[in-house]
Amino acid sequence: MKKQAIAAGFVLFSFMLPAKASAASFDQLYVFGDSLSDTGNIYNATGKTYPASPPYFEGRFSDGPLWVDYLGDQLGLKPTLLTDINFTTIPPTPIPTQGINFAFGGASSGLDNAILPNQNLPGVLKQVLGFAGTLKANNQTADPNALYTLWGGANDFFFLNPEDSTTPISNISLALNTLVGVGAKNILVFNLPDLGELPAAKIDNRNPTTLSKSTNEFNLGLAKTVSDLSQNPNLNIFSVDTYSLFNQASTLGFTNVTESCLSRLDICNPGNNKFLVWDGFHPTTAAHQVIADAALAAIEAKSVPEPAINLGILALGAFGAIAVLKRQQKRSALVSASRVIDAKLSQY
Repeated sequence: MKKQAIAAGFVLFSFMLPAKASAASFDQLYVFGDSLSDTGNIYNATGKTYPASPPYFEGRFSDGPLWVDYLGDQLGLKPTLLTDINFTTIPPTPIPTQGINFAFGGASSGLDNAILPNQNLPGVLKQVLGFAGTLKANNQTADPNALYTLWGGANDFFFLNPEDSTTPISNISLALNTLVGVGAKNILVFNLPDLGELPAAKIDNRNPTTLSKSTNEFNLGLAKTVSDLSQNPNLNIFSVDTYSLFNQASTLGFTNVTESCLSRLDICNPGNNKFLVWDGFHPTTAAHQVIADAALAAIEAKSVPEPAINLGILALGAFGAIAVLKRQQKRSALVSASRVIDAKLSQY
């Protein structure tokens, strides 16, 4: 599937940002990441052939909705897929007033795709750099009332170099600092689950011990970046500790945390099961629901005057305890087409 070069300029209205942000106050949702957050971009880009749906759910790498879907429902926001936006019209159609999902399945932490490297599909860092470049080219800043989410790094270890944690740490740190540099005020960031414990770690000659070691190194590096950014009084950074979530999954109602649902269809009912992992790499939709609850809990915990919650200390008991809040009326965002930001990023 090919599209014209993306030429988007985001004209965003500015408002005073309160010292603390609550889930009810976000007017847009911008998503950067890989298959853990992709609700259909790579599916569209590959002519709706990858991932195969079914058994995958509507182009998602799971058996049902992802955490993005669940959190979006809780926030009252549904970001438009990047691949669904036609930038050849002025203004672009549809106008993405509720945000954009830039995430692509297989994205590396850097510039390219780790699974389909020759398809000009953007890695996590390139997604962020493209977004930031568009704003800068049009003398604009990021919407300070939007929520920006970032989750990546796993594909580097599974498909590029399982021993190199330095590169993904550097890429994700640069992506976070780039978002801050263009004016993002509310950022939701995820660490990685223990990759060595996933079913996929035990196939294709992978070394679970190496993957676990690299996961720990990556999470420590990410925690350092998050800690540094948290010193900024004008920034709300929310952390979700998926490492602890997965390690304690059996206490959260998951009865099978070692096998993938797809490998045990004799006992697994897609969309309604207590498996933690769907296909060896990705969480089931039930696990995505827990991740979304944790994300909302992290946001709401920081909306009250308490110490910042950093990676590794999110209270598991808070999961599911946050009531869904009614959103405030959304502030509109005018989107207009203006110039090409990066031909490589936009041609897929």
